[in-house]
Amino acid sequence: MTERATAVAPAPDRPSPPARRRGTGRPGRGASLRARWRRDRSLLLMTVPAIGLLAVFHYVPTLGNIIAFQQYNPWDGVVGSPWVGLYQFERLFTDPRFWNAVGNTLVIASVQLVFFFPVPIALAILLDSVLSRRMRLVLQSIVYMPHFFSWVLVVTLFQQILGGAGLISQSLRGAGYAPLDMMTNPDAFLMVVTSQMVWKDAGWGTIIFLAALAAIDQNLYESAAVDGAGRWRRMWHITLPGLRPVIVLLLILKLGDILNVGFEQFYLQRDAFGSGVSEVLDTYVYHQTLVTGNFSAGAAAGLIKGVVGLVLILIANKMAHLMGEHGVYRRS
Repeated sequence: MTERATAVAPAPDRPSPPARRRGTGRPGRGASLRARWRRDRSLLLMTVPAIGLLAVFHYVPTLGNIIAFQQYNPWDGVVGSPWVGLYQFERLFTDPRFWNAVGNTLVIASVQLVFFFPVPIALAILLDSVLSRRMRLVLQSIVYMPHFFSWVLVVTLFQQILGGAGLISQSLRGAGYAPLDMMTNPDAFLMVVTSQMVWKDAGWGTIIFLAALAAIDQNLYESAAVDGAGRWRRMWHITLPGLRPVIVLLLILKLGDILNVGFEQFYLQRDAFGSGVSEVLDTYVYHQTLVTGNFSAGAAAGLIKGVVGLVLILIANKMAHLMGEHGVYRRS
């Protein structure tokens, strides 16, 4: 009896899983905490100094906001100072100087948002359009430089140009006209501080937008040019849509920081223009704490600033999600 050899079809070759190097790849969702620690311990250890700095200089001092609910006395400390509940907030809400500072802050922030925020975007587009790399680097260095000047130097420079004894006033006086003093005119305060902000920080604000412009695929511009699109159409249909996520992100952060218009710039010019137009929340907190010694009222005003900023960020981020943008964060 002969046995027939039955031919067995060979099993199809299965692709072998790619070799994973040690320290690369993402651990699965079921990976243990020990495996993740072994995988990411180098990166986690690198973040320890930054976490320590945040804890020491931000999170621990944030606990000091508890004095907003006390009648704080430095000699008695946080433990010995009596609790007053919401008395400090009631006192703030009935103080006309506080509402004057809030109104000035909102007006200044709104003017800066309208006139200052678009300037770095336009400046970045202009710098990116310069063909010569050497000329682009020279122009970037020139527009970045004022950011490193102190506000004392910036205010002094504007005083020497726009003040009563400044360059413009001397030129008008020499031509037989009345001198122009804009550095003590309350009506010119908004224009002066906005001009100072634009001159000092517009160049520095272009860094993020230049980085976003560098990430746009250049093939899109070439394809649009082949199709006959001019410079303005390429900017409208390629450049601005490429910058839109960054613009939305920075706009949300700017709205959250709307009550923080700065301290040094306004403090240096408070006496010249008058507190009626130049008093902002930061200078109000300074005078309530270090000048009058009412630390609890200053802490309450600062806490209100933080809460309002947080609410504005959450609202703006939600609106960005409704518009189809990622915003600051997005739930997974």
